[in-house]
Amino acid sequence: MKKPELLAPAGDLEKLKMAIIYGADAVYLGGEQFGLRKASKNFSIDEIKEGIEFAHSRGKKIYVTMNIVPHNEDLIGLEDYVTKLYQAKVDGVIVSDPGIFSIIRRTVPDLPIHLSTQASVTNYETIMFWYDLGIRRIVLARELSLNEIKEVVERCPKDLEIETFVHGAMCISYSGRCLLSNYMAGRDANRGDCAHPCRWKYNLVEEKRPGEYFPVVENEKGTFIFNSKDLCMIEHIPSLVEAGIKSFKIEGRVKSSYYVATVIRSYRMAIDAFFADPENYVFKEEWLDEIKKASHRDFTTGFYFGKPTEEDQVYTSSSYIRGYDYVGLILDYDEENKLATIEQRNRIFVGDTVEVFGPGKEHFTQTIEKMWDEEGREIEVAPHPQQIIKIKMKEPVKSWHIIRKSRED
Repeated sequence: MKKPELLAPAGDLEKLKMAIIYGADAVYLGGEQFGLRKASKNFSIDEIKEGIEFAHSRGKKIYVTMNIVPHNEDLIGLEDYVTKLYQAKVDGVIVSDPGIFSIIRRTVPDLPIHLSTQASVTNYETIMFWYDLGIRRIVLARELSLNEIKEVVERCPKDLEIETFVHGAMCISYSGRCLLSNYMAGRDANRGDCAHPCRWKYNLVEEKRPGEYFPVVENEKGTFIFNSKDLCMIEHIPSLVEAGIKSFKIEGRVKSSYYVATVIRSYRMAIDAFFADPENYVFKEEWLDEIKKASHRDFTTGFYFGKPTEEDQVYTSSSYIRGYDYVGLILDYDEENKLATIEQRNRIFVGDTVEVFGPGKEHFTQTIEKMWDEEGREIEVAPHPQQIIKIKMKEPVKSWHIIRKSRED
């Protein structure tokens, strides 16, 4: 068996670097055009180049999303843009539209093209259609079961790679092709500007009684009838591997760098543990516990083991579960005096109990006994965003390690 690629999202350069440092084999990102995530910061061409250099120097890959459903005006400048990506040595682009596919093939025929989940591929005949056109990686529709994925893999050419989402937010619409946002908010989800109306609270209104709102279920708070739980397949790594999936994709280009680090770290440890000893592999509950320390909804296995039921929805709230705050990023560590230089991300107080973790290692807990500012003055609190502080560490740490704090403390 060959290890599957662990594919991480990145909404900006810090998230890209965080993903790679915490164990991603590849990162997908959006440029300033042609991608489906206007809410993330996205990357300029120069930032894409920097990201590619960072990734390639560590043996990792970068893919760029170009998966909008374009109108005529959206095609303007595409040839120039994709030429710049090719010159920057991007490892592939992700598309869903046949027109964009044709322009890319015509402009830079050697650039690998991955077919997006937005193309709604659900069967091997459709795969062969795209294979004959030159596609060598397909991101399957999220609506397939594990058994269907196995059959697709068995019936398709060996040099075609199958990629599937294994973790993250689930779209209520088929393969993410949604018109609800456009209809209700004038924002086109298929051109990257989704307003997420599936997360709004809905009530029932009877035609002859305007202004009277009836909850769809018996709940005084109303109901969230389109609000799916988040996908999480970390407990099923062996099944995903045995199905022949070549790339495990994590959703979340709009999520924080803390989220990216936390989720990638757990999946990295689970995948590596399985391949180290497949026969004796046992899932560790702490990998899932760690994921739950990042912002999340309740979890579901989506369509992998059958069609979702009412148990796979959240009817009471669209809010995330946030049990921990990301409070600091370690920039440097002085081994002699055990002092870490830290960039503050949320307020930290002397006396706080915090957890510290890094890629591939267990976290440790310590209480902050003393803290200094950048000028060496002792302080009781670090209240300023991205304030540089120093804290004595209980155990050795490295750059890019993260400090978090429970909201219950």
